[in-house]
Amino acid sequence: MKKRLILALALVLSLLPLAAPQAQEKPLRIGIAQFADHPSLDNCREGFIQGLAEAGFEDGKSIALDYRNAQADMGLTALIASSFVDNGYDLICAIATPMAMTAVNTADGKIPVIYSAVSAPVEAGLAGSDGLSAANATGTSDQLPVKAQLALIRAFQPEARTLGLLYTVGEVNSQVQAKQYEQLAPEFGFEVVSSTVTAGGDVALALPGLLARADCLSMLTDNTVVQYLDVVLDQAEAAGVPVYGSEIEQVKNGCLAAVGIDYLALGRQTGRMAARVLKGEAAGSIPFEVMQDSALYYNSGAMQRLGLALPAAIEGSIQDTAENPQ
Repeated sequence: MKKRLILALALVLSLLPLAAPQAQEKPLRIGIAQFADHPSLDNCREGFIQGLAEAGFEDGKSIALDYRNAQADMGLTALIASSFVDNGYDLICAIATPMAMTAVNTADGKIPVIYSAVSAPVEAGLAGSDGLSAANATGTSDQLPVKAQLALIRAFQPEARTLGLLYTVGEVNSQVQAKQYEQLAPEFGFEVVSSTVTAGGDVALALPGLLARADCLSMLTDNTVVQYLDVVLDQAEAAGVPVYGSEIEQVKNGCLAAVGIDYLALGRQTGRMAARVLKGEAAGSIPFEVMQDSALYYNSGAMQRLGLALPAAIEGSIQDTAENPQ
């Protein structure tokens, strides 16, 4: 009898459904939306991924990253932002001002947006004067050290009088920077002359007139113009006009010098902010952060081609970025 009871019990148990295995947590989906394709923004993206990993969020494990590049096309910028929002991503990283503005407007508070490489978050409508956003967003700013840049230019060119700016009329960050140059330039004896473009294809056409009026050019963090840096450098070198960059990668690529920040470090800072949001903080409760550290860079090859000398006053505090000085 006991044996039959045991067999019956075994049969019943065999017919019961097996307990479902514990479901694995799905990785959080993060969309990385980059406005344009150039080295400083690439460094920002790489730094963002590193910053997330340092905080315990690794791609393919706790998070799944989806990277898209708009190639400075505003139509594509809107499509990328809409795709991330429509697919219910957990967070959007928006790199550069046009991408950040589009992502924040498209997300409309439904998804946190962490931006990076935004030079003027307040003027772009991404934050209030207290640094906070009402739109579930925060991030990092690559605010230009304009005064230090003007001092650097004056050190290299003590006789220069006119400083040229070329920027995209539709980029808020560039408009703000141009105003800063206009306000501060007289302190250093410069008159600012400017030309604006609406798209990258206008850069080559705008340069001849600007170069004819300028003793030097200073690049802004203008996403459209930076994509055509090779065009700017080719025409400027032919005209014998020095070009000063807005960050180290531009100096590596042939600009004479710059006071610039480390965009890889800026990206890591952004990644750490994103990790705070993924862990539960509200993006709107975190004020945007400005990258404070900057350094002096020059390209000895460009300097020699232009027939200029390294100013004695900054000789011990400036780093040569040229790989093979000529």
